[in-house]
Amino acid sequence: MDVVGFGALNVDRVYIVSEIPKAEEESYVLNFERYAGGSSANTIVGLSKLGLKTGFIGKVGSDDDGYFLIEELRRVGVDVRNVVISDGRTGCAMVFVDKMGNRAIILDPSVNDTIRFEEIDIDYVNKFRLLHLSSFVCKVCFDSFESQKKLVREFDGIVSFDPGSVYAKMGFRKIKPLIENSNLFMPNEIEVRLLTGLNYREGAEFFLDLCDVVVVKRGWKGCYVTDGRVSFEVKAYRVKVVDTTGAGDAFNTGFIYGYLKGKSLEECAKLGNYLASLCIQYVGARTYLRNLYLSL
Repeated sequence: MDVVGFGALNVDRVYIVSEIPKAEEESYVLNFERYAGGSSANTIVGLSKLGLKTGFIGKVGSDDDGYFLIEELRRVGVDVRNVVISDGRTGCAMVFVDKMGNRAIILDPSVNDTIRFEEIDIDYVNKFRLLHLSSFVCKVCFDSFESQKKLVREFDGIVSFDPGSVYAKMGFRKIKPLIENSNLFMPNEIEVRLLTGLNYREGAEFFLDLCDVVVVKRGWKGCYVTDGRVSFEVKAYRVKVVDTTGAGDAFNTGFIYGYLKGKSLEECAKLGNYLASLCIQYVGARTYLRNLYLSL
């Protein structure tokens, strides 16, 4: 088995709007779509589409949205035996995207935050080569976050970790146990500054005291990668931006795929940038995957 993900499972309700309104302002919905989402889940689905054997650890409610999310994972070959179905609502992300591809997101975590460590099959997880973590909102409770901290200590393989803005805003001390048990730390440039107060290069050097490789996603500027021996920037591909939702998750897909295939860090970064460039040409975090087999 190759990669198992552990993170939130959300239904993304994507609204294409005339503009993203500020307080007391109005805008208009131009189009609406429902997608399966969740940062780690998006990455795992991409890796499954690329032919890796994948699984997922998560929780959904016993509602239509929950069964929709499970079926979307199962449909592309993701092993869902460690996705728990519980009472309560399935997590939801309301995504508002303007004509320029800018976005705003409102999260309803619901049961996502409530995964207890006892609900995770450790023997199952340790069959995988790599564990990929993404954030939980931690507004209902901290059960899932605490379970992640315990799991990274029990896992025998490679750990990759994308903190997202939610964990970055929690602060460095709070998420340090996850970073120091990770091999690949994959924040974006804004998250690096939130966690360290440093620029992306200085921040990456800071994190190297805790993990093996730091990959900083820089949006339209590309990415910066360092392992302490080599450090480099890789420029992003120039494409027409439709929706940036899931771009970082697509980047993670490409980078992790290359890493597990034994590619150089620079090749991994180029593949990450390439998949991110495909992702942002469509509405939705996983839409680009429909044609992924044509490109790789």
